[in-house]
Amino acid sequence: QVQLVESGGGLVQAGGSLRLSCAASETVITGFVMSWYRRAQGKYRELVASITNGGPTTYADSVKGRFTISTDNAKNTLHLQMNSLQPEDTAVYYCRASRLSDLMTYWGQGTQVTVSS
Repeated sequence: QVQLVESGGGLVQAGGSLRLSCAASETVITGFVMSWYRRAQGKYRELVASITNGGPTTYADSVKGRFTISTDNAKNTLHLQMNSLQPEDTAVYYCRASRLSDLMTYWGQGTQVTVSS
């Protein structure tokens, strides 16, 4: 069973940057779609970014040009570089690993990102 642990969240002023990390208990790059989701207060979870087999990436329109998803294969780690943060980015950010072979999905516990005006 894949275990995911997010880190790197915190409080930052608008315009600032944060780098989130998701450490996996086993290899999750090859054969997986790795994603970052977020859930703002009072809202449902939404997809922020994803990367498939450590290659092709997708981004929500709201974060394009500001966020970058990447993987460190050797360390079994997923990253989300977040620049030009806005108050609207405030949310709990979750790491998700979805296995391509059977679409089995695993979630991390989430890390809080708070952006102040």
